[in-house]
Amino acid sequence: MKAGKIVAGIMAVVLGLMAMATLVGGSALIWVHTAQRDADGFLESPTYDLESAGYAITSGDIDLGARPGDWWPGNLADVRFNAEAADTASDVFIGIGPSDAVDGYLGSVSRDEVTELGLPSHVDYRSYSGDAPATPPNDQAFWVASTTGAGPQSLTWNVDPGEWSIVVMNANGESGVDVEFTAAAKVGVLLGIGIGALVVGLFFAAFAAMLMVEAVRPPRTKTGAPAAAMPPQAAPVGAYPLTIEGTLDEPLSRGLWLVKWLLAIPHFIVLGFLWVGFALLTFVAFFAILFTGQYPRNIFDFNVGVMRWTWRVTFYSYSALGTDQYPPFTLRDVDYPARLNVAYPQRLSRGLVLVKWWLLAIPHYIIVGLFTSGVVFWSNDWIGGEWILEAAGGVIGVLVFIAGLILLFTARYPQGLFDLIMGLNRWVFRVMAYATLMRDEYPPFRLDVGGLETDAGAVSSGTRSPVVGE
Repeated sequence: MKAGKIVAGIMAVVLGLMAMATLVGGSALIWVHTAQRDADGFLESPTYDLESAGYAITSGDIDLGARPGDWWPGNLADVRFNAEAADTASDVFIGIGPSDAVDGYLGSVSRDEVTELGLPSHVDYRSYSGDAPATPPNDQAFWVASTTGAGPQSLTWNVDPGEWSIVVMNANGESGVDVEFTAAAKVGVLLGIGIGALVVGLFFAAFAAMLMVEAVRPPRTKTGAPAAAMPPQAAPVGAYPLTIEGTLDEPLSRGLWLVKWLLAIPHFIVLGFLWVGFALLTFVAFFAILFTGQYPRNIFDFNVGVMRWTWRVTFYSYSALGTDQYPPFTLRDVDYPARLNVAYPQRLSRGLVLVKWWLLAIPHYIIVGLFTSGVVFWSNDWIGGEWILEAAGGVIGVLVFIAGLILLFTARYPQGLFDLIMGLNRWVFRVMAYATLMRDEYPPFRLDVGGLETDAGAVSSGTRSPVVGE
């Protein structure tokens, strides 16, 4: 694959990601605008229990474009704050005022400032010590909007530029503030922003599709006709239609494997973009198979190339450590100790495409998960946002690490261990080809160990088979 096509593919992936983000964001905004508003058109927060042993609860400074030259459209949004004292007979005060004026009024007053309103009803505070306020809040003239009274109180304000603070107090200015509080907002341009995001997302998607088509288009000959595609490596008789081979290079460096993670970073970066393109094109192929029973050949060749590139890099690095030859930057099948090919299917089942990648592949997913990783996510304090990650290396990673240690101390890679690692990788890539819709043949529950696949469908550790066209 030429450099220009690789650049076009990377640009297509970047634009595809931008398209997905804007389409999802625009759809979410439209959904929020149409389905999540209350009868007055406001989007409301959960109810929070705000408590303070001091005399006030404040929001801190809210900067809404107060600096000279800041742009702020008029009537952009309305906000609404509801509060009700825990003691329903007590009068509660809600006010919005300029931050400097609020600081002048409450700067020396004992109070709590809300620093975070989390989900579902988590609140973090910053406490300030001090005295009682000199006067009740209603005696102040700087409030731009305020309300007070017993029972539920609601304050609505059309947002203006400036630095503002929200204050909740007992109306009489006494200590011990305890209220149930909700916030809501109504943004008039929400629907317009959502529609605009959809339009931009569709534009990005169309441009990304054109670039991706150009990236996977076969090269043309001098006469202008498309060049013949290189025939894929034939699958051995009786074997799975994916062939994956690896030749253990000898001798191998004792310590190079310790830094291969660093040397392979350029490949990891490129592969990150290529795999996003792989996912997007597999999504396109899904519908093509569903309606036509065929996997588009250009997309198939590109996706096989991504898998081939991935296998070379992982064979070089931490799926095998089988060679010290640096992998080439290409999607093509080249002369390298690690090779992969998938036979192109002339027809695919329209019905299987609906279930094989998730339902039928579940048993293999469990096995492949054990081979590749044992990562588990959970949270012991999801309200506070503290996520915990536990990771256990998969069988392949553990065996490769053992091989690396043996290589480090003996300068030898045990052939039997290499053959086993190859068998595990072969299982993983067969499942990958099946789950990404490339073949309808169900992967065998069989560990075909060894570096090379033989004509009988078994596997051996012989010499490397020739590249097609050699």
